[in-house]
Amino acid sequence: MVDTGQHEGLIDGLGRRIDYVRMSVTDRCDFRCVYCMAEDMTFLPRQQVLSLEEIERLAALFVSQGVKKIRLTGGEPLVRRGIVGLCERIAALPGLRELVMTSNGSQLVKLAQPLADAGVKRLNISLDSLDADKFRAITRTGDLYQVLAGIDAAVSAGFQRIKLNVVVMKGRNDQEVPALVDYALARGLDISFIEEMPLGQVGRSRGEAFCSSDEVRALISQSHQLIDSTESSGGPARYVRVEGFPQSRIGFISPHSHNFCSTCNRVRMTAEGRLLLCLGQENSIDMRALLRRHPTTDAPLLAALQKALQGKPAHHDFSSDGDVQILRFMNASGG
Repeated sequence: MVDTGQHEGLIDGLGRRIDYVRMSVTDRCDFRCVYCMAEDMTFLPRQQVLSLEEIERLAALFVSQGVKKIRLTGGEPLVRRGIVGLCERIAALPGLRELVMTSNGSQLVKLAQPLADAGVKRLNISLDSLDADKFRAITRTGDLYQVLAGIDAAVSAGFQRIKLNVVVMKGRNDQEVPALVDYALARGLDISFIEEMPLGQVGRSRGEAFCSSDEVRALISQSHQLIDSTESSGGPARYVRVEGFPQSRIGFISPHSHNFCSTCNRVRMTAEGRLLLCLGQENSIDMRALLRRHPTTDAPLLAALQKALQGKPAHHDFSSDGDVQILRFMNASGG
């Protein structure tokens, strides 16, 4: 395996240091969220998906090269068999600052405590509505009360921080922004509002539902005094604090209206081992083929990785007019 001693780290062709990797452990999910995938999905055959051992090997490679933060994603990562043991092994990698996870919350009643015990430091949980009917309409299959019980279980499990993620869509859930903020504040949770990303043909125009972060902030400001903050969680969110609620932060992830590409510090690994150098571009490298071609040495993987990073794009090309620039779905990108 690759030497984990002194190294310069992973630097792309524009001088940006890559210290954050999002790793999808599955493209499968028990929800069918309208912004993430089509209602009738065809998932990857099992042999095309990275094994747990391959995911762990890649995680160790990244950490050996200075990566400090790994986020496990999907699909829904908690539907992957063996996920808790994988978390425990990755969390124990020397040099990793934190292992975090994004989940839809459906499995947290039974898995929140095991995940916390395994070393997952922070948890992001998707919550796009507090209305059961709207929640079902957005997720197509989700049970709001199961997710709310999962959030309660996560709070009890003792994670360092829990953040709720909301994809805001006009005409679907934009008027729920104040209620979602109040829900998070009442529980001392962080909450981030995300502009919808144009990934995959989901059977509707993206532009008609686009709601900018500035519009969301204006909605929140009607009932709360917001204080700008320079805090960072190591990702793309810009944070504000809320007067009177010191435990919580409100984040805005704005790939359209407030481009964050100049400070991009991350890459994404899909469930099939495709390393995406940019969420909004197709530049990638097939790490699965390299893993299986070189089962006993990481040197060729590292050489290919460092070469590929020199071509990491300067920026993505998202627009808010409804055009889909990227045909892969969000669940295939590592949500």
